[in-house]
Amino acid sequence: MAETYDYIICGGGTCGPVIAGRLSEDPSLKVLVLEAGNPSKDMDDVHMPGAWTKNHSGHTDWNIVSTPQAGLNGKVCNLPRGRLLGGSSGTNGTICVRGVKQDYDDWGFPEWSGDEMFRAMKKAETFHPKEWFPHVEDAHGYDGPLHIAPALPPLPIAERMFENFKSKGLPYRPDMFSTGETPNGCGHAMRTTYEGRRTTAADYITADQERSNVTIICNATVDKVILERGADGTLEAKGAEYVDKDSNRTRVNTSREVIVAGGTYCSPAILMRSGIGPKKDLEAVGVPVQVDLPGVGENLQDHQLIFMYYELKEADLTDDARVNHDPNAYENGHKEWMEKKTGWLANFPFGAFGFARLNDRLERDSEEWRNFPRREGRDPMDLTETQPNMEFFNTICYGGPPEYTDFPKEGQWAFSMCAFLCGLQSRGEVKIKSLDPFQPPYVDPRYLDDRRDLLMMSEGVRFANELVMEGAGTKDIVKGGWPPGAEHHKYKTNEQWQPFVKKYTSTSYHPGGTCKLGKKDDKMAVVDQYLQVYGVKGLRVADCSVMPTLHSGHTMMPAFGIAEKAAEYVLQAAHAVDLQ
Repeated sequence: MAETYDYIICGGGTCGPVIAGRLSEDPSLKVLVLEAGNPSKDMDDVHMPGAWTKNHSGHTDWNIVSTPQAGLNGKVCNLPRGRLLGGSSGTNGTICVRGVKQDYDDWGFPEWSGDEMFRAMKKAETFHPKEWFPHVEDAHGYDGPLHIAPALPPLPIAERMFENFKSKGLPYRPDMFSTGETPNGCGHAMRTTYEGRRTTAADYITADQERSNVTIICNATVDKVILERGADGTLEAKGAEYVDKDSNRTRVNTSREVIVAGGTYCSPAILMRSGIGPKKDLEAVGVPVQVDLPGVGENLQDHQLIFMYYELKEADLTDDARVNHDPNAYENGHKEWMEKKTGWLANFPFGAFGFARLNDRLERDSEEWRNFPRREGRDPMDLTETQPNMEFFNTICYGGPPEYTDFPKEGQWAFSMCAFLCGLQSRGEVKIKSLDPFQPPYVDPRYLDDRRDLLMMSEGVRFANELVMEGAGTKDIVKGGWPPGAEHHKYKTNEQWQPFVKKYTSTSYHPGGTCKLGKKDDKMAVVDQYLQVYGVKGLRVADCSVMPTLHSGHTMMPAFGIAEKAAEYVLQAAHAVDLQ
């Protein structure tokens, strides 16, 4: 006989453990978490914040790659997603940039307003103040499982970048990325690190949060949700089927609900293998159609990110001596981290952060931009004056995607300016290639497919270059572009930057949207305001795939907020049933 649980959570990444942890606070409920990857307790490269890219391939990653991207000159992009307990919260940049409240108001549901999402995100955290950092007390939570703190006091290059931001019209608001009220300014991004160690979603159900009513099964790849039709014709989720690493299949049953939390790429894949999705796509791979939901796998969005490197004239402004000049940097950093939880691997190598509204620059300089349609009160990216067009941040040494290999040698000092696009208009898709749950899905993000995205991204890097080359903090200390001989620091116009953008733009690891939250009359909607899948009883999706539009920022904190709210809705429904 198959084991029966009150709730089966398909995915132990960022959202699944949050939901399980909150549900388990009710000792009468029996919860199962199915995670495709390994337990993360003993993975040093997860708990060392600076070792993030070591988890972006192999057994800790889903090893998903994009289709060739026409908007990026045919480039194929790696799309890392954590495949371990805690998921991408254990492999990401630890950055807590929550966006602005209008981002969530734009979703169109009072249940998911900016105030509601910021409340839910705050619920997840225990904030640890620092004497040097002037935090906004009411913006933070103090009793959640997720430990959050400012990074160490900024290195000199980050302090210089704050001077750049301020001198170019972005006022200093230290805790602006926690309050969600500043679309044009600079400040400090909180990190999911405390005392040199990364905290992840797994902390909701392990260590001091472990409870006997939560069962965690790792190396369990969910194939599909078991659906049965009742006497009245209602389709209902009755369980799930998973495959272990030895290809053994197991069915588990639920007495209440199945909650799919596989993430933006895997949640639609699970639904499609279960017979829920676009009819034509299901039939193409031989899946019997249970619910024809055309929005499953559609509406894919991912912030485009670009790194622009610069060489400095002055020494010791960056962390290159420890990170890049030392031939045994990782070994020495790992030893120091193991012994003291300090060193360069104890922190993520980002410095100052900023949001900027750049629409006025394009309105001034681009006739093409002025001719784009827009809704009243919004720019062509469909953003209001309360929402940023771009986010910026700098690295505190040479560092970035693992394919970047021009490391500075002793006597050379480099850093990058990073820029990513908010309000992107391009939309991609996710499909399954076969019925094999181990085969990565087909993912086409369609980066820069929409002309507006290219123009705003190019304006963003143009402004980022001005920050470095003209800003008060660095204008006199930049030797030129990096690697030596690079000429991008001399570009002046949007048109000059466009080929650079097409060549070097990649993913920011912030996918969302493929199981869209929407009203019933929205043909692309997959879930309602309570995250219940249309057409199926007892089935929800709870992760960043439900985001109708991406927020302005990094997706980790919204993922925690979505999961916290999902748990609230599940418990409300459970208690309503129990009272009947």
